[in-house]
Amino acid sequence: MDLELARERMVIEQLKARGISDQRVLDAMRAVERHRFVSPRLIEHAYDDGPLPIGSDQTISQPYIVAEMTQIAELKGGEKVLEIGTGCGYETAILARLAREVYSIECIAELQRRAIATLSEMGITNCFFKLGDGADGWPEEAPFDSIIVTAAMPGIPRPLLQQLSPKGRLIAPVGEEELQNLVMIARENGHWQERYFGECRFVKMTGKFGFEP
Repeated sequence: MDLELARERMVIEQLKARGISDQRVLDAMRAVERHRFVSPRLIEHAYDDGPLPIGSDQTISQPYIVAEMTQIAELKGGEKVLEIGTGCGYETAILARLAREVYSIECIAELQRRAIATLSEMGITNCFFKLGDGADGWPEEAPFDSIIVTAAMPGIPRPLLQQLSPKGRLIAPVGEEELQNLVMIARENGHWQERYFGECRFVKMTGKFGFEP
């Protein structure tokens, strides 16, 4: 299988055709090898239009949803980004190409270990990692210009809002356990404003601000 060709087709057919127009995002999605983040038995499906299992009942997100969340963040290159849910590290790698620094939190130690190893092998050095409840954020490193949450939440934890910079954006899937809306929250004229970008499905966030086990 020609993985480079499959990745290019992913960018053209799954991303550009659906309205992903930020050239920096398209270039990052074209550059980062998604097949590095899936198990060897799934490599032939690495550029399929959908999520894939990565172990521990977690998934690597559909390429389009990764690109959409990243495009909503409107990263220009100098930002400090907080990612909630490192997972396999694929979104982390995309963000690392687009922002100055990426701080990523994961609650499953084995996933974090594998993600750090993969990103290290790729020579990515502007990412920092923490094991714990992502809903607490990373207050020692706040404020963040963008916070991207890759797990479904019933609502937005206040600690995350408090860690946004004045012009920062928080992007997250919010709603019920089986179906969420992709939401962007930012402060405008001193008030929190929300914009919705359609329905989505993510694995559930656990912890004190997540869903009941």
